[in-house]
Amino acid sequence: MSATLIDGKAIAADVRAEVARGVAALERQPGLATILVGNDPASEVYIGMKRKQSEAVGIADLHRHLPADSTHDQVASLIGELNQDPAVSGILLQLPVPKPLNGQALTELISPDKDVDGLTPVSVGRLVRNEEGLRPCTPAGVLELLDRHNVQIEGAEAVVVGRSDLFGKPAAMMLLHRNATVTIAHSRTRDLASVTRRADILIAAVGVPGLITADHVKPGAVVIDVGMNRLESGLVGDVAHSEVKEIVSLITPVPGGVGPMTIAMLLANTLQAAR
Repeated sequence: MSATLIDGKAIAADVRAEVARGVAALERQPGLATILVGNDPASEVYIGMKRKQSEAVGIADLHRHLPADSTHDQVASLIGELNQDPAVSGILLQLPVPKPLNGQALTELISPDKDVDGLTPVSVGRLVRNEEGLRPCTPAGVLELLDRHNVQIEGAEAVVVGRSDLFGKPAAMMLLHRNATVTIAHSRTRDLASVTRRADILIAAVGVPGLITADHVKPGAVVIDVGMNRLESGLVGDVAHSEVKEIVSLITPVPGGVGPMTIAMLLANTLQAAR
């Protein structure tokens, strides 16, 4: 019997509708300042999607576009202005930035209370200490998918394959705060399958097409595929979907699973920052 597919598009639409209602209830319109440095085509597409969805839920589009040859001081000055602007609820610096700019150093200049990507050191510290704050969008989206499907996180054995600062580490920490027993696996993990087969909740986020096969999963597990790998045949995840779906209970497709949740949670973070 095949697994139930987790429809990220539908859940993201629900989140956006909830954000729109929240925005409408505010006395003051929230504003999202997206910053694009240069003209990277992929970044332009991502920023365009974020701006369009922000406007659709009633968030003011306060986009800033700087030339590719902007200096660190010029970008830093803009971030400083946005930090002080009361019309700006959230700030997002689109990464990567053109060389020789340092995206991490620039991101660290964003006020933690406007850090809707959840990437500044203060935001990371708040996450580690389980204090109120803005959480990274994709891990937050994954937990939202689990919650909307009433997946029992407390007491579950969760394995996160991938240890990136953007997803793996924050996802593991968020699961830990929900009282899951968490293991982080990675490229140096010995006998990966023996580790992942323990998981009630298995999350793959390493960027290796088809890494997780039927041999890696426990029957009835919940599998979240965060991988986005573009092959000649199209977009695929880190999970060998066709074989794994016959074993597990819930699984996300690629595309249409985790991807749509990232921008939806960005909007939710902007609303939270405005509040």
